[in-house]
Amino acid sequence: MENKTIVKMTEIVGKDYVITDSEKKASYFYDEVEYIMRPEANESSIVVKPKNTAEISEIMKYVNGNNLTVVVRGGGTGLTGACTPTKESIILSTERLKKIVEIDTDNMVAVLEAGVTLFELVEELEKYDGIGFPVHPGDEGAQMGGMAVTNAGGARAVRHGVMRRHIQGMEVVLPNGEILELGGKLIKNNAGYNLMHLIIGSEGTLAVVTKIILKIYPMDKYSATIIAPFEDFDDAARAVMDILKSGVTPLAVEYMDKRLFVDTAKMLGSRWQAEKGNADLMIIVSEKTEDLLYEACSIINDICERNNSYETLFAEKKSEQDELLRIRSQHYELIKDEIGLSFDTAVPVADMPAYLRELKELAKEYNTTTNIVAHIADGNIHSDILLVDGKMPVYTEELKEKIFKACFKYNGTITGEHGIGKLRVDELKLQKSETELNLMKGIKCVFDPKNILNPGTVIEI
Repeated sequence: MENKTIVKMTEIVGKDYVITDSEKKASYFYDEVEYIMRPEANESSIVVKPKNTAEISEIMKYVNGNNLTVVVRGGGTGLTGACTPTKESIILSTERLKKIVEIDTDNMVAVLEAGVTLFELVEELEKYDGIGFPVHPGDEGAQMGGMAVTNAGGARAVRHGVMRRHIQGMEVVLPNGEILELGGKLIKNNAGYNLMHLIIGSEGTLAVVTKIILKIYPMDKYSATIIAPFEDFDDAARAVMDILKSGVTPLAVEYMDKRLFVDTAKMLGSRWQAEKGNADLMIIVSEKTEDLLYEACSIINDICERNNSYETLFAEKKSEQDELLRIRSQHYELIKDEIGLSFDTAVPVADMPAYLRELKELAKEYNTTTNIVAHIADGNIHSDILLVDGKMPVYTEELKEKIFKACFKYNGTITGEHGIGKLRVDELKLQKSETELNLMKGIKCVFDPKNILNPGTVIEI
């Protein structure tokens, strides 16, 4: 990076918040993408840490006038390489935008800066009796700005949906440095095109999000976790369909291959108590009253039994529920060293059984296996192509193409959660028509005509 740019950034944010040292800035180059798949960072990039919207505006004005590029970095918890600077860039870290401006319990919204982490928001809301925020993508180190621009989801999406549902307003800085206030505390607002919803899910390519207005909610006081073991996956899938039709909406319904539950528990020094069966569901239920909780659990238990489950296991104590969730959450530590390429495809919920069978059959076709982890009640499936002797197998591209073809056969998508980032730009072309891609390019050009923000991410222009 040219010295004049470093000098200008230092003038804007102060010398302590411009990082040029190779060792110190290296931790800002990558997200959580598997090492073997991650895009290569341009190590000439520098890290700049503004403290507020005004400083970000000044940075963007300078960048716009000097034809530089910016990559915005939040918590670095993404899985598609979106925050990796593949061209020489200013890495704009939002880690200092930490203000929780307001918890408005009358309008039931939280106003906060983009660098506030999910953990910090949850911790703050605990000071208010019975109020919380429902979206949980799995890593509480995720920053709220990052969760907005990736439209984060997670296991609770079956009841609460994804980030888009919960964002009412935003403050953003455009690539030319102009500041916009979008949305607000209003519930209804039909004044023109909704620019805010274009920015949600845009993966840092249209604007820099600096502030968010989030809906907050009264939280359920009672919860339980049910483990329902089945001999056959089709029975488990039918049980999920019947639960969703019953009027009971669980907080989450998770499926993992049996060996992942068993071996992760063993790795953690615990034991997976559902010994029978080959397909286990983890069903998390929460309700406002104890009576409603027991009624919901009873309905779910009856449905599982009608669909040939073995005896269900019921955890009501918080410590027991936390242990089960820990086993579910830590499975990645068990398998991360064997993963070459991971997928987060999604299909309509009713097509899950057929699609998962095809994934298993494709793995057999190539004399390999795959790990299936699914948010089964919202149709989102995580699967893998495994390394062979520590290397990507020769059939990777061929198998990947067949996985996507199977997904499209069921009117699915190549990504239900993680996004496109820099890893799936070419793959997006498999799913979207030329007309759709051209409209996306047009939107990018209107917001960012000089291609300043995160070039090479989502769409190529």
